[in-house]
Amino acid sequence: MKKIISVLMAVMLIFALAACSNNLQEENENQNVSTSAQQVSDTSAESDNQNDTANKGKTLVVYFSASGNTENAANYIAKATNADVFELEPKDAYTDDDLNWRDENSRVNYEHDNESARNIELVSSTVDNWESYDTIFIGYPIWWQIAAWPVDNFVKDNDFTDKTVIPFCTSTSSGLGESGKLLEQMAGTGNWLEGERFTGNVSETEIHSWIEGLGL
Repeated sequence: MKKIISVLMAVMLIFALAACSNNLQEENENQNVSTSAQQVSDTSAESDNQNDTANKGKTLVVYFSASGNTENAANYIAKATNADVFELEPKDAYTDDDLNWRDENSRVNYEHDNESARNIELVSSTVDNWESYDTIFIGYPIWWQIAAWPVDNFVKDNDFTDKTVIPFCTSTSSGLGESGKLLEQMAGTGNWLEGERFTGNVSETEIHSWIEGLGL
């Protein structure tokens, strides 16, 4: 009788151990599934964040500068917005004599008086990875109350669809006037914001305050 009871107890112990083993195995499997799901979720979230960063558009500052004033303003803007910079360079560069508006025979006076002569060929009007930019600043000096015409062909040659465009100019006395509106008409695309006029000796602090006010 004692042998029979011992055998039965041994069999029950074996079943009990087997049941515990199965429970532990099932628990481990559930933990592994949960861990794998969390890893997939974390990987997916990381991928989404990377895609958001990759898809976030960049800022570009495009400018033409005759005497260096617009270049200074453009560099301040680029620094404040962490932007790339693209300078517009006429193939036939302007000399100091060309820019002497007081001389009625100077190049700028001739171009002003003859609109057909304002078709200024640029070294390049093509920006690498143009589609990656969401915000474009366009800078120029004011010539006779309008944007200096070397910027015209750049505006005409590029598609500003889905881009925010912000004109800015430098001038001793003239204001922005209709220069931004006229460039917008030339472009025919883009969301053009109200621009800003700066003096030739604009400070970095002034530029920074303006940028902050744009709420970009």
